[in-house]
Amino acid sequence: MSGLALTHAPPSARPLRFLLTAPLWGVVAGVLLVFDGDALALGRWAPPAVVLVHLFTLGVLGNAMLGSLLQFLPVAAATPLPGARVLAPLAHAALNLGLLLFAVGLYRSHALLAPASLLLAGALLAVVLPPLPALLRRGAGRLLRAGIGVALLALLATVALGVLAAAVLGGRIALPLDRVVDAHAMLGAGGWMLCLLGAVASTTLPMFQGTVAVPPRVLRAWLAATAVLLVAGVTARLAGAAPLWPALALALPAATFALAVLWLQWRAPHRRNPALLRFWRAGSIALLLAGLALCTAAAGGGTGTGPRAGMFAGLFALGIGVPLLVNGMLLEITSFITWVALRGRCPRGVRILAVGRLLPDEDKHLALCAHLAAAVLLVLAVAWPPLAMLAGILLAVASATSIGCMLRCLHRARAFALEHGAPRIATA
Repeated sequence: MSGLALTHAPPSARPLRFLLTAPLWGVVAGVLLVFDGDALALGRWAPPAVVLVHLFTLGVLGNAMLGSLLQFLPVAAATPLPGARVLAPLAHAALNLGLLLFAVGLYRSHALLAPASLLLAGALLAVVLPPLPALLRRGAGRLLRAGIGVALLALLATVALGVLAAAVLGGRIALPLDRVVDAHAMLGAGGWMLCLLGAVASTTLPMFQGTVAVPPRVLRAWLAATAVLLVAGVTARLAGAAPLWPALALALPAATFALAVLWLQWRAPHRRNPALLRFWRAGSIALLLAGLALCTAAAGGGTGTGPRAGMFAGLFALGIGVPLLVNGMLLEITSFITWVALRGRCPRGVRILAVGRLLPDEDKHLALCAHLAAAVLLVLAVAWPPLAMLAGILLAVASATSIGCMLRCLHRARAFALEHGAPRIATA
């Protein structure tokens, strides 16, 4: 844990409220598939498909990544979040209420999309804007902070395009919806998620998986190339370019990131955390498949191949690949946050439980197996929609398994703290 400013760690409840909410939306996504299997059969523009995508991107991934940032910024990037004591709970409430209104609005009434988009935008801006000046300053760890800063700037643009898409859908602005949505998806998936994963992985891969450190010049080149490709791709798509080149602009950095993770894991001199390693290995393979499917979809255009390949691309990236990466880190960060909180609450001289005992590998492997089983069924359900109900059940079970792992971790810490006379640990 060297190089981490543990004394700057926020109260455990601050990030945990986001982290514990993330898998709950996975359960909701599974239930949606059980009762509305058309989400995988009617194409990307059908309301069930749009809702399902946002349950993953905002519900599962949004909560997990924002919660992780609340812990990572002050501890690993020397960047506290000003006003976090007030902003974090408000952002959490606005994000999840906004997502609920968005889902209901697409199913029942488009009139709810306007308040939903305002809530979602406000939630994301509350977390994104305050740390940006500190992230862009000079000093130690500048490359790590710059990478996170690029991701947050991409999230700002994603939010703006999302609000614009909601306005187009509500009939308040006349713009080509497909171009706006494609640009929104590119910046969200490539700029926000991929750049954040790449920047954070430069620290967490050596720390948690025992890989060699990523050379700064390599990370700098990848971040710069990703930013240039995405800006060029988004600009081209908004100007009316065919989807192929924007698809390549997103697929290339994603494939490079996935290959780099696999190579670093293969060459790791001190492998550790086998469950986390397998989460990331499976997620990286899914990202490679997503890139291949994305290029196939763009090349297929309006033919029969294009829409089906597009569904596979979205599924492999947003339904399987990034969730596997994030779920692996979700369990690791939960146990780390709990360990930090336990360390601060136990009296001096007490030998506290190790991180690996708070959340054992057996629990993490169980969650991994459940998520992999759900991933296989999701892929089969896209190919044969009658399997959507079974895929939804397994997705809900996998997400519930992650919740169970996290709650058991918190229970072990609470029991240990009570046994040694320490105050009770807050969980949310």
